[in-house]
Amino acid sequence: MDILAYLRRLNEAPLISLSTLKPTLEALRLLHEAHLVSVPFENLDIHCGLPLRLDEEVLFQKIVGWRRGGICYELNALFARLLRELGYRITYLSAEVAAEDGTFGPEYGHLALLVRLKEGEWLADVGFSSSFRKPLHLEAGKVQMQRECVYRLARDGENWILQQYEKGVWRPLYRFNLRPRELRDFAHMCHYQQTSPDSYFTQKRLCTRATTTGRLTLCERQYISSAHGKREERNIMGDKEYMETLARDFGIMLPPSVQLRWEWQQPIFEPYQ
Repeated sequence: MDILAYLRRLNEAPLISLSTLKPTLEALRLLHEAHLVSVPFENLDIHCGLPLRLDEEVLFQKIVGWRRGGICYELNALFARLLRELGYRITYLSAEVAAEDGTFGPEYGHLALLVRLKEGEWLADVGFSSSFRKPLHLEAGKVQMQRECVYRLARDGENWILQQYEKGVWRPLYRFNLRPRELRDFAHMCHYQQTSPDSYFTQKRLCTRATTTGRLTLCERQYISSAHGKREERNIMGDKEYMETLARDFGIMLPPSVQLRWEWQQPIFEPYQ
């Protein structure tokens, strides 16, 4: 892996010297937040009829070479590769995403990361849309504040539940256990996410990334920006403005040969092996 190219993608190459970069908690926090600010969470390939491939070389070309984003399987898989190259001990985790009614979805519905350091174990995740900006300490019941957001990790037997405090209640985000997984274990659900009409990712075109002061989101033709706790919304008027917004605010420029579809069509391709 070309680590310097990856760091340039994260806008951190001028700040980090590879000769002095060590697998520390401080560096992990820096890289984690830089990833969320620089690399968008987006599912546009699904709406271009392009298959998502869980291959590290393909992911590097897409995210670093073509300056695109991706969904959890893509973003966390490549981030894990970067961290391993830097000397971190990483484990893939299978997570079940919480529904509005508090129930949980299927196993492998989300890919998260466990990072083991001398300071303890940390949950890292650069592929869960608008979730925590810096890794969370894996400690049951500990309230962890990040800017205006408050998180904690609860235990339920062998499971851990990531929760966010909102409007006076702890809302579950996802549930996971610490059993080590392989990237290939997520292939079936990755295929489901991009081919099933019941998948959230086939129902909406989404592109979102954190900023230093808030977040930018393009969901279908609705544009949402937040900064310093102030939120603004407006509608995107037409394809030209949509593509200009992708380029300006997310750094995404789809090649002319790729056609973004507004009516999702179920693709025909084989699941990954």
